[in-house]
Amino acid sequence: MLRHLDIRDMLIIDRLELAFQPGLNVLTGETGAGKSILLDSLGFVLGWRGRAELVRQGAEQGEVTAEFDLPDTHPAWDVLREAGFTYDDALILRRINTRDGRKTAWINDRRVSGDILRRVSETLVELHGQHDDRGLLNPRGHRMLLDDFGGLTAKIAKVRTAWRALSDARKALVAAEARVAELQAEEEFLRHAVAELDKLSPEAGEDATLDQQRRRMQAAEKIGEDISKAYQALGLQGAEGMLGDAARWLSDAAGQADGTLEGALAALDRAMTELSEAQSGVEACMDALAFNPHELEQIEERLFAIRGLARKHDVLPDELGTFADDLRARLTALDQGASDLADLTAAVTAAQAHYDTAADDLTAARTKAAKALDTAMAKELAPLKMERAVFVTNVGPAEAGPDGVDEVAFTVATNPGAPAGPIGKIASGGELSRFLLALKVCLTGTDSGLTLIFDEIDRGVGGATADAVGRRLSQLAGQGQVLVVTHSPQVAALGDHHWRVEKRQTKDATLSTVVGLSEGDRVDEIARMISGDRITDEARAAAKSLLVA
Repeated sequence: MLRHLDIRDMLIIDRLELAFQPGLNVLTGETGAGKSILLDSLGFVLGWRGRAELVRQGAEQGEVTAEFDLPDTHPAWDVLREAGFTYDDALILRRINTRDGRKTAWINDRRVSGDILRRVSETLVELHGQHDDRGLLNPRGHRMLLDDFGGLTAKIAKVRTAWRALSDARKALVAAEARVAELQAEEEFLRHAVAELDKLSPEAGEDATLDQQRRRMQAAEKIGEDISKAYQALGLQGAEGMLGDAARWLSDAAGQADGTLEGALAALDRAMTELSEAQSGVEACMDALAFNPHELEQIEERLFAIRGLARKHDVLPDELGTFADDLRARLTALDQGASDLADLTAAVTAAQAHYDTAADDLTAARTKAAKALDTAMAKELAPLKMERAVFVTNVGPAEAGPDGVDEVAFTVATNPGAPAGPIGKIASGGELSRFLLALKVCLTGTDSGLTLIFDEIDRGVGGATADAVGRRLSQLAGQGQVLVVTHSPQVAALGDHHWRVEKRQTKDATLSTVVGLSEGDRVDEIARMISGDRITDEARAAAKSLLVA
């Protein structure tokens, strides 16, 4: 609940500190004393859109601080945790407005955006008045209010889960249909390309291998003749024969040379060994270079075919195998597409049926809750002297969505037989106030820690009706905190805490202030509300009787 409100240099308020309490907090005062300014200042620190010029004349900036005392389960902490805040003992909002119009806000001394400030404030304070377009008069919120009244959270969760499943199934089907359509558009290309690749069946690294073989064969044609001549020169008709003859001749002469030829014979023996190795190497080279000219032709044809396909499909030769696998996978997907589409269509049908069941169950629950709300409203309207008025919660069809297939609207008829219509258009000012109050009483059990503010919601009513309004406000305040701006003495007398808004004149300015009232001061204030500026003994007596009642 709202504990403290500190206002500095806002409009005609120079400095004001208020300490609000649980229960029904009443603010009274003469017309023009500044009650609306007090609410404007509170709305400013909460981030509500309001007046553009708020800074008091002569001041450089205006500032408002509001302190709330909240349990750790209050929904405001959920909003703040999502924004990166940690739980604290208190929640302090501070916002300044400079003379040039710049606005800056803090929550617990951490600067925040206007969006976060407004999201937090929605969980803290709710304002109701004759021109309320933020809450109960906004048709877009009627469905949520009815759902809260009926306790339909679990059923809504089921509908939202079913809607997500249906949406996912639809997206999967649409995506599959798009893929199949895309594949069908290139089916001829896929089948021809896969057949062409399968026929060639290229392997990774084959391009380099074939190129190496081709280069070796082409080189063999150029060097083969010289290698053959060299082989012949090393053979029996050449070096091998001459070395053999030389060794035989020297060996025959060695016996008569007294050992002088042994070195020469050893050298010839080594030369014969080296020659043999040279012959083996040349022979091996000749074997390696030996090829069938037809084989070269085949290698060149395959190499050119691989490179041609690579250029055709704009891939590297070594990537043809992977590219072929991808084309085959797409072709397989096309061939399986009809089966997949059938499965996905069945999944959509099943998800639709599940959603329809959950949505129908929610519709039935909303219809039941609507009747219960209408009954509760009829009971509340009677004490407010509107027993002839008819309140109806209409549950009609709407476009399917995550919250079901229903549209909810609150309608009223002020007299039996009169045409019903939207609550904000049919009811007069006083009637509208009472409709809103009755509706809030019926719905208040769904609120969680909200401070409720009623701005002259009792305007246009008096006597027993005003007393009934005050008692309903007191009933609401018994479950939390209510602030009410009122001109009704019957309502003011039922307050747990009473403040009077006053306007005072100084030499240079007009200023507004708020004064907490003692029991004696309350008698005089309520007497003023009864009789006007001149307070009579009769008015005081009437005020005392209202306070005792």
